[in-house]
Amino acid sequence: MHHTKTKGDLGVLKAQVDLFEQGYMILLPQTEHAPFDLCIYKEGQFKRVQVKYRAVDSRGSVTIHFRSSWADRHGIHENSVNKEEIDIYCIYVPQMDRCYYFDPKRFNRSVTLRVEAPRNNQKAGVKLLEDYRRVP
Repeated sequence: MHHTKTKGDLGVLKAQVDLFEQGYMILLPQTEHAPFDLCIYKEGQFKRVQVKYRAVDSRGSVTIHFRSSWADRHGIHENSVNKEEIDIYCIYVPQMDRCYYFDPKRFNRSVTLRVEAPRNNQKAGVKLLEDYRRVP
């Protein structure tokens, strides 16, 4: 098992390699307090990227909630993510050892991506992980 911070660091490193292989220049903020983990640049455009490490759950899905949480002596706190400060979410999935990308503004409070299509062949509302392999 990895510590939460170590998982986050691994996700960011995997994202950097994957984005570099897609032809992006990687730019790192000089603070931990930025609302994004890195910026990418290609063909005259900058994009702010938030990276998350997410494992596949028992249902064969990866769910991303658009919120941040932290704990202090006063308890556990949560804030909704300001989607105006992030252009791209990158999700590193360790079981696949791959990164997946999407614009968070396309979704409401969370998004669930499935590893495989449902056995009942349902298509409506199903979002497959493999459809999000490239930066939009």
